[in-house]
Amino acid sequence: MIGTGILKGMAVTARNFVGSYFDKERLITVQYPEERDPLPENYRNFPFLVYDGDDPNAGLRCVACKICEKECPPQCIYIVKSEDKKPDYIGKPQFYAKVFDIDISVCMSCQICVEVCPFEAIKMDKEFELSRRERFDALLMRKDDLAKSNDYYRRISPTDAAEVDAKLTAAAEAAAKKKAAAPAAAKPATPATSSTSGRPAPSGASS
Repeated sequence: MIGTGILKGMAVTARNFVGSYFDKERLITVQYPEERDPLPENYRNFPFLVYDGDDPNAGLRCVACKICEKECPPQCIYIVKSEDKKPDYIGKPQFYAKVFDIDISVCMSCQICVEVCPFEAIKMDKEFELSRRERFDALLMRKDDLAKSNDYYRRISPTDAAEVDAKLTAAAEAAAKKKAAAPAAAKPATPATSSTSGRPAPSGASS
């Protein structure tokens, strides 16, 4: 019969329309911004810089290696490396990004910068309410705008953050063991001495 599909479609629409007055699960419209659907953990928008501790300047994991700047397809990352070193959050002298800018009007949220970073210093954010009245400088995110704590990263991506924390902890423990073992390996062996004269015993001497 001609028009059967249209009638079936209208029946589904009518059933959902009437049901929406009695079943809350049928209310698919969210009253944004008062109501918000939770974002999935793997949702990503624009990058941000992770810092450890309480000081975003001392705690930034970024050491300005510029790998993300080189690998970025739209070339929206701009980094100026420092000429000096300063202590990080654990007191280790490190180079740091004197300037770290991301133009979010160009960024395509590809996550390549995250994948190539060897220091787990840059991650993808979930913040999407970034509209601005201006087109240019207002869409250029500076280092201070990009810096967010590791606690924030744990809140928005608990699974990935736990994996990163475990990886960094294991790397720090391995480095500490290597550092502790280095002095023992560098210490010269004490030469054997004769029991009678106190002089080193000849290599071919017999007891």
